[in-house]
Amino acid sequence: MTDLSDDAPAKLFDLTGQVALVTGASRGLGWTMARALAAAGAAVVITARDAATLERRAGELRDAGARCEAMAFDVADGPAVDAAVAETGARFGRLDILLSNAGLTSRKPLLEQSDEDWTRVIDADLTAGWRLARAAARLMVPAGRGRMVFTSSIMGVVARPTVTGYVAAKAGLNGLVRALAVELAPAGVTVNAIAPGYFRTEGNESLRRGDPGFEARISARTPAGRWGEPRELAAAALYLASPAAGYTTGTVLTVDGGLTAAI
Repeated sequence: MTDLSDDAPAKLFDLTGQVALVTGASRGLGWTMARALAAAGAAVVITARDAATLERRAGELRDAGARCEAMAFDVADGPAVDAAVAETGARFGRLDILLSNAGLTSRKPLLEQSDEDWTRVIDADLTAGWRLARAAARLMVPAGRGRMVFTSSIMGVVARPTVTGYVAAKAGLNGLVRALAVELAPAGVTVNAIAPGYFRTEGNESLRRGDPGFEARISARTPAGRWGEPRELAAAALYLASPAAGYTTGTVLTVDGGLTAAI
């Protein structure tokens, strides 16, 4: 009889015994992805700036039977990033998965943007990912294993007006993923990104509220005819973080209902 146990999805996507650090995990897509990793068996360290919301989220995961710790810090704060990753390693004795999700945007016409607007977005959406990767590599490279997953965006390859810093940062993040993948592959560390299309989250609520027709226009341009559900993105993140993705590195996995494939 053929033994299929090694190919069973439950084994390929099992994260039991692994430790994951997820930034920007108190709400939206980050929270949904953190839940998915916890459901697959990982101990999860969730991070964000709002300590109260973060601790409430951690309590939800603990109540569901997951092992979860909360660390409140700003990913644009370099020393705080290094300290949080080091503390994760000290507390758990390992770091298997980095899911770098935190970020922000500034929606202003170019002629109204300041240097500070630009720098704030680049720091949060690009430089912070590099810092997190460097800190995580200090633990993953000696261990000979690791998964780094970054939240990019379809804005890394297409663009809309008023978000120049965000578009530039996400395009840069895609390049960062390739550079890190090439450098860290010999150490057993894979580096990938997911590029979401449009998902309903707290982060784009003000955009949808300010432009009542925006959601319908995006749905009409998307071959799938709708916005994505956060769990559909979480499944992609789980794949890239799991043993199933051992030979997948340097990839940006687009999850957008076909939006960037259409003309």
